[in-house]
Amino acid sequence: MVQTSSPELRETASGPGSPAPVPAAPPTPEYASWISQDRSTDAAAVTMRREAAELVERVLAHYRANTTHEADGQWTEPVANYLDADRWQRETQAVHRSVPLPLAMSAELPGPNTYKAIDVLGIPVLITRDRQGVVHAMINACRHRGARLLEAGCGVSKRLTCPYHSWSYDLAGELRGVYAEKTFGEVPREGRSLVRLPAGERAGIVFVSLDPAAAPDLDDWLGDLQPLLEGLRLAECHHYSTSELTSPNWKVTLDGYLETYHFASLHPKTVFETNLSNMMAHDTWGPHQRIAPALRPIARAAELPPEQRDPGDCVGPIYWLFPGLAIAGGWRQKIAVSLVLPRTATESVTQQIILLREPAVTDEERQAADRFGEWFHEVVRDEDYATTYGVQKGLEALAGTDFVFGRNEPGLQHFHRTIHQHLDQGASAAARATR
Repeated sequence: MVQTSSPELRETASGPGSPAPVPAAPPTPEYASWISQDRSTDAAAVTMRREAAELVERVLAHYRANTTHEADGQWTEPVANYLDADRWQRETQAVHRSVPLPLAMSAELPGPNTYKAIDVLGIPVLITRDRQGVVHAMINACRHRGARLLEAGCGVSKRLTCPYHSWSYDLAGELRGVYAEKTFGEVPREGRSLVRLPAGERAGIVFVSLDPAAAPDLDDWLGDLQPLLEGLRLAECHHYSTSELTSPNWKVTLDGYLETYHFASLHPKTVFETNLSNMMAHDTWGPHQRIAPALRPIARAAELPPEQRDPGDCVGPIYWLFPGLAIAGGWRQKIAVSLVLPRTATESVTQQIILLREPAVTDEERQAADRFGEWFHEVVRDEDYATTYGVQKGLEALAGTDFVFGRNEPGLQHFHRTIHQHLDQGASAAARATR
């Protein structure tokens, strides 16, 4: 028989001096597989289903052997690397200001004349879809006096009009109107467009580079992961809601997304109700990766022939795009996307984006979508982030020591190794520039 609960979970004793009872966990949302219903015949869909069947077999092997994917060895990361504000500046320069960032899901800009405004490292970014359906990105600041054009969030607008003096731009960022130009003086349109940022759309995700001079190759950046993402058909999903959470240092926060080792101990009444703990497959594509935890119905699927196994019931893959986008539930009807962005050396912000395969039309469908989003929000806030804020508070006291990532935490090892590589590349580029 397979052991499915890692640490021993003890009931809280009652009586004087015993710990306060743990608050009741939010009711677990109902999950429904999508991948088993997909009948698409295009190459991406066929590739995804074939790879999903192979992934189920890999996770089943771990289930039968009561094992998990393991790295070759352990990894130590100095605590100073989480604390050093100068290092944080170098990290954000080498990573967030240098690589194409996944800042929006295509579903957040569902049609012509839609937009998403978001702040990234203090830079106000505006992503738009023009009336031809083409995606653009620009600095969300008027070229007259720098006022913010749109507040953070998603919406619809045929024209971008500055609230300060009513200068207006089209959704490609071209200056179209200057209020009272007769008295202001003529303004050359070609020289006062919004400051553009490189942007592109792949597999239902919008990427933006914070460097206006960058020329990212998104196909190269995603590599062999791109067909698997395309097979998820994220661009065909419907954006239901977005909520935000403040979170600790970006690496402290993301460390919690990249392993399943904590499921039984930290989430005994939530995530561990549906996922097995410390049991997963792991894959990498350049800087990106996927952790694939075993879901509890895998116990029944193990007794079925391969053609009767539903991948969406057996495995819960989380596709993770560097430096901070996690796509959970991509094989299901409801998808939870987490976008983690640094703000300061000690704080980050997380956007939780809920996508649905079918729009929520009836009251019952909306209530189910609400329950899914609320569960996700509450579990991350009250369990994951409550714990990682405790980690953040303990960092100073642990200065001079290091953290150890186990062989069963390959996602953490890959994440930190990738950051080190980008820092080394940034240092090399800076050295060449000074010669």
